[in-house]
Amino acid sequence: MSDPADTPTPDGSAPAHPVTDLDDVVHQRVRLGILTIAHEARRVEFGFLRTQLELTAGNLSKHLSVLEAAGLIGVEKGYQGRRGRTWITLTPAGHTALAEEIARLKALIARVENTDTPQDR
Repeated sequence: MSDPADTPTPDGSAPAHPVTDLDDVVHQRVRLGILTIAHEARRVEFGFLRTQLELTAGNLSKHLSVLEAAGLIGVEKGYQGRRGRTWITLTPAGHTALAEEIARLKALIARVENTDTPQDR
């Protein structure tokens, strides 16, 4: 059975493996978690992210900085009562990046599921 992923590119070279298309900024486990939770919640509080992802505040801050620098999230600081709060939202670019990463992962999964291995025979 021929796999479209095995079809040569127009210049005759072999196509790159789908894993090469994964976005290093998005794909990192914690950052993918941040983007996913922010997508589900629309607006998520820093403390909730820290708890859900089991991170220290410093570690989470570093990952948020990477995502913010890439333009994938917006960070809003404010107060709820007398307590300082930080809220995270996805930007339009963040929504696009997450959707593209999910599509890449689905393509990678499909490739694995469509591979006939000796154990399957």
